[in-house]
Amino acid sequence: MTTGLGPAVGVVIVCHNAEADLGRCLEALDEGSLPPAYTCIVDAGSNSSSYLDVFADRPATSILLEENIGYGRGNNTGYAACPPELPYILFLNPDCFVLPDTLEQSIRLLMEDETLGCVGARLSGYERAADKPSGLLDSTGIVRSWYGRWHDRGQGEVDNMQYQEAEDMPALCGAFLCCRRRALEDAALVPGQVFDPAFFLYKEDIELCLRLRAAGWRLLYHPQVKAWHCRGWNKMRGAVPHSLRLMAAANEVRLYYRHPSPYMLWAFCKYLLVRYFYV
Repeated sequence: MTTGLGPAVGVVIVCHNAEADLGRCLEALDEGSLPPAYTCIVDAGSNSSSYLDVFADRPATSILLEENIGYGRGNNTGYAACPPELPYILFLNPDCFVLPDTLEQSIRLLMEDETLGCVGARLSGYERAADKPSGLLDSTGIVRSWYGRWHDRGQGEVDNMQYQEAEDMPALCGAFLCCRRRALEDAALVPGQVFDPAFFLYKEDIELCLRLRAAGWRLLYHPQVKAWHCRGWNKMRGAVPHSLRLMAAANEVRLYYRHPSPYMLWAFCKYLLVRYFYV
């Protein structure tokens, strides 16, 4: 399929027991108006990696098998495997399904504005079990509340076509993060290490976004860049395992340690409440 943009983008997908979603994720990419030039699938310690066998002959695709190294390190592994001549990299969750023009729209925006480091999508919720849209928003960029809590803007809201303006954001959701390679290298901790490996899961996308902005790059949310996201979050906080809530709280402290701010006080108090009082 010809778009005039050329083979511009590599896609990194980090999986952990993603057999329910990966096939649909890849199918959506392949059916797009700008199929990826290269795809790297990193399996991070799935109970069984046999579900990947069906993708072994997929063109321009590599499959890397790792231990459960976490989302940040997994993305670094996939990024390092992408051909260096590709100027754009999409970090994509396996439970995120793009629309036919999503990737082309993203790359076109990056090509037209050299100040953009990353483009984020309007993510709409998708119910895996019912195989249908949830009717709720998942993310329209990431913002910070007045007291320091980072959260996905619009998450859980009924989708009434709100947030229809393209705008620069403090951070973008890592489920779909389409980036300029030059920006990633500018913000890298060391060459090739774009995500902080200390963030096993949660807040790693925000931490990267803060470094990108510090390096002078803009982060754009655009409502015409669209995707569905199944996301494994639960609106009932008590239903989320304590270990995951504790990891998220610890990473919030780590985030403000990496990027010093008075909000550290809130993050540390939250961590203590989660650790000792199971809030």
